[in-house]
Amino acid sequence: MAGVRRRDRHGRGVRGPLTPPQAPVSRTRAERFDDLVDDEARRLGERWERELARVRFGVEAVPPVEPGFAGPVPLARTVHPSPPERSVRIVVYRRPVEARAKGEAELSRMIRDLLVEEVADLLGLSPESVDPSYDSPDE
Repeated sequence: MAGVRRRDRHGRGVRGPLTPPQAPVSRTRAERFDDLVDDEARRLGERWERELARVRFGVEAVPPVEPGFAGPVPLARTVHPSPPERSVRIVVYRRPVEARAKGEAELSRMIRDLLVEEVADLLGLSPESVDPSYDSPDE
């Protein structure tokens, strides 16, 4: 019986995907997260093009932590270059951010705020001056 293809109970054969691969609904959660980070990085890059010319934005699943680490899990960080690399990297950690967000809208807002905070820290500015739509965590 090995290698025999079975048909579904209505005799129509094996079903294919319900949506085409290019449709947004068929993207994985990680791909959608990457898209949110890319969109926000592009938006910030349009406003701060010259200042962010040597900044690369990226996503990693989880932050690197030492065994026995007891502090709060970082959601994002800025990685300064070591020679010969010349680009600063701003990294958002997908799994911790997804764990804290309570839906797509909050996830999008968290990514925006994290990137604004990292860019503000990098440029030595307040988050509100980097992006007036920034939601202060104190409010």
